[in-house]
Formats: sequence, C-alpha cells, structure tokens
Amino acid sequence: MDDLFADVPGASPSDPVPDRARPLADRMRPRHWREVVGQDHLLGEGKPLRTALESGQVHSLVFWGPPGTGKTTLARLIAQAADARFLTLSAVLAGVKDIRAAVETAQKERAAHGRGTVLFVDEVHRFNKAQQDAFLPFVEDGTLIFIGATTENPSFELNNALLSRVRVYVLKPLDRAAIRQLIDRALADPERGLGERPVDFPEALRERLAEAADGDARRALNLLEIAVELAPEVDGRVRVDESLVNEVVRGGLRRFDKGGEAFYDQISALHKSVRGSDPDAALYWLCRMLDGGCDPLYIARRVVRMASEDIGNADPRALSLALAAWDVQERLGSPEGELAIAQAVVYLAVAPKSNAVYTAFGQAMRDAREHGSLEVPLHLRNAPTRLMKELGYGKRYRYAHDEPEGYAAGENYFPEGLEGRRYYRPVERGLEERIRARLAHLRELDRLARENGSD
Repeated sequence: MDDLFADVPGASPSDPVPDRARPLADRMRPRHWREVVGQDHLLGEGKPLRTALESGQVHSLVFWGPPGTGKTTLARLIAQAADARFLTLSAVLAGVKDIRAAVETAQKERAAHGRGTVLFVDEVHRFNKAQQDAFLPFVEDGTLIFIGATTENPSFELNNALLSRVRVYVLKPLDRAAIRQLIDRALADPERGLGERPVDFPEALRERLAEAADGDARRALNLLEIAVELAPEVDGRVRVDESLVNEVVRGGLRRFDKGGEAFYDQISALHKSVRGSDPDAALYWLCRMLDGGCDPLYIARRVVRMASEDIGNADPRALSLALAAWDVQERLGSPEGELAIAQAVVYLAVAPKSNAVYTAFGQAMRDAREHGSLEVPLHLRNAPTRLMKELGYGKRYRYAHDEPEGYAAGENYFPEGLEGRRYYRPVERGLEERIRARLAHLRELDRLARENGSD
C-alpha cells in the first residue's frame, strides 16, 4: 500500500542530485519557499502563508489558481516545513478507496514515527461530494493536513463542509519579470538546470519565451527545454536563434479554459466593456477569446444578448446588427464572420445604452409568477359567439384607432389588482428619449381622462 503513496523526490534540500532525465520544470522546482518566484501577496513579509512556512505550523488549505503558478510546489514545501510525509493523489484517477488507503498510511505514519501527513489532492474540483466528504473526519481529527489544488472557483466546485475546514489561497499568474527570472535561473544552474553547457540565448528571445509562457512557469520551462534541445551546437556552444524560438512557441494559445473560470471571466469582461461604452476594451476581450480558441458562434449569441440587455430600444438597430453578425459567422465562417462580430461589438459599445426593457421584463415576469392566474378583463376578451357576447365579452372595448391620436385615453389593460403597473421606464438616451416623451404625453391624456370621468 505504501508504494501507492511514495514520498515525492525534491521535497528536501538533502535529496541527491536530481535525475537529468526528469523534465526541466520538475528539476527546477524550488527546494525552499524563498526560491519561489512570484506570489508575493502570499509569501511577502508577515503574510499568513509565509508565517505558516516559517513556523512549521501548517493548516489544511486549498490553492486556487491557473496552471503553472506553483500549487504543487507550495504543497511540497509546506510538507517540508512541517516535517510531514507528503502523499499525493490525482482527483482524476483516485476514488474513495484511494482516500481510505491514504488515511491508513497517515495513521501508520503517526503511530510508527510520530509524523504528520500532508495529503495533496491535485484537481480537487473533480472529486464528487462523497469523495470530498470522505476527507472531513480525518481533517478534523488531525490525521491529515489536507491541501487541495484547483483551477476552478472553489465556491462553485467544493462542498461547503470542506470549504469551512480549509483556508483558500488564490495564486496569480506570474508576470513577465518573474518568468524571465525562472528562465535565467534555469539557464545558469549547472546542477538542476541547463547550465552544464554553454548556451547562447539572446535577451530578446528570452523575452519572447517569457511572453509566450502567458504567466505559466511550467510552460516557460518546458518551452525553454525544447528550444535548447533543438538548437544546434556551433563551436562547442548551443546557439538558439529567432527562427527556432518562433517555431517552438508557435500555436501556443492564451489561457482560455472552455467552460471554466477563465472562460466566464473573459466573456464577463467583454460584456461589461460593451456596457461601459469602451469599444477598445471590448475589442481586446473579443480578440482574447478568439485567440484562446472560443467558438465565434458562442460569442455571437452573447453579443445578441448584449444588444437586448444593454442597448434595447435606445438603438433597436443594435439587435439587427448583432443578428446579422451571427448570420455572417454561420454562413461564411472565419475570418469574415469574426470581423462581422467585431463590427457588431464596436457598434454596441458606442451605441446609447438602456436596460429599460431588460428591467421591465424582469419585473413583469415576477408579477406574472407571483400573482397567479389573474383573469383577463371582460372588455379585453374576444367574443366570436353569441353566448360570449351575452356574457359581456368585449363589452365597452374601445378600438384605439378610432380614438383621438389613435389612443384610448384612460383605458385599462391590466387584470384586476394590477392596474396602473409601470414596468417600462425609458431612459433619456437615444431613441428611448423620444419614446419617453411619447409615453409621458399619453399618461397625461390618461390623467385628464380620469379627471373628466370623475367629474
């Protein structure tokens, strides 16, 4: 059973020289928390995670962040700081049986050696409720120090019972300077990195590699290793040139997890940029999503939603243009369709804004749901039969076209109990400014009609 949970090499600075066959990203894992690059908001002076590492008083936690930001590395360093055994499970492959085996191993470790155990669960969001619940008793009684790693929002993916027993730390993508530091360190390190032989890797090309890594340390070191392996050796020196680096980084897409956190964050940024009337930011987020591999038809559908929700009757042409862009994408595909979507996005961003219809629809829907099956007033019902006419269907209905200004002033079209409801409140922008003035005039006619009726 113990073979299933072997301690992971590299967790202690006393380990022997790492195997050169292991990937560079694995060999270059920090051996002490002070070697960690980035995450200053967690590891800066006085920060809780740094305090825990310095004191060795560690607690159960979840690391939430994009790939390559140090979740696994920090988990190993926590085990090292606590002088605890480090066991690891992948939520993709493990089940409740494996969790029980990990607990048994931890119990034996405590009984035989008095050591605690850190159980690291990668991609913990993939565990179902039963699997997550299986940890709880052993986290509570101290058998396990539980560390989960996830790229998804724990608020949505983890049980409240588990979340209440752990602290969530948010890891951020590494900035370009931090990635450059890792690249330079790997090129210079003769023991674990690539410094055992001379490598000519110009500064500009290192910057290109750092940019292509997109905040992911693992990706940066993998790209670096490939570039050096493929580079020719000239006069005893490995020479990396621009064409090789371009070939290595070609096709690397920006971070865009379809259906995941990054997906919804970026579509939210696009929508809010349109709503905020910033065509440049809207175009940027559109291009980020397309560059990341998002289906243009999905974006087209969301743009149609923006046209109704945020522009509405302030400029009804926005909806037509959004639908036309969707149609172009379906008919012609890329790149013509993407350009049409961009045109629609820019138009929506600069159009006058109104959510009056969106708000009115929501209010009317609430009334429809909350007030039950209110009857249609008799004067609004059709009367195609004599019986219906005898029952008063359609009686005293006023045909608006026969009234002054084509409007039956004072007429009520609501069911009993909801008379006078006002849902639609046009804004003073775009076409709705004229609609607002028209409605104000009609309501004044209603007021006069009611006063005359009461006289």
